[in-house]
Amino acid sequence: MMLTKAWAMDFARDWIESWNAHDLDRILAHYTDHFEMTSPYIVKFAGEAAGTLRGQDAVGAYWKTALERIPDLHFELIEVFVSVNSLTILYKAALGRTATEVFFFNEQGRVYKAVAHYDAE
Repeated sequence: MMLTKAWAMDFARDWIESWNAHDLDRILAHYTDHFEMTSPYIVKFAGEAAGTLRGQDAVGAYWKTALERIPDLHFELIEVFVSVNSLTILYKAALGRTATEVFFFNEQGRVYKAVAHYDAE
């Protein structure tokens, strides 16, 4: 799937708005049922040493806990970078962090793999 900048910007804006609305169903609608999520926070808060969770049930439960732990969670979009079947969002994340998240898309435009990166603590 060749991504355009316009499509990537629409995705990024909706993804950010979904998180800012704390709407877990809307967030998960961006992903396939069996997607893979990798983040250093998965190690820290979910106790998963590999830092990766798979599937909407596992990741959804993790994100539900995150939204409960950070009731004032708010993201701010900075920039979007586009590739062939992936994009990267640079954004101001929770807890005063800056983050990038890389999303890999299937042919239907849904995320099957995502990897979050954060600036040093």
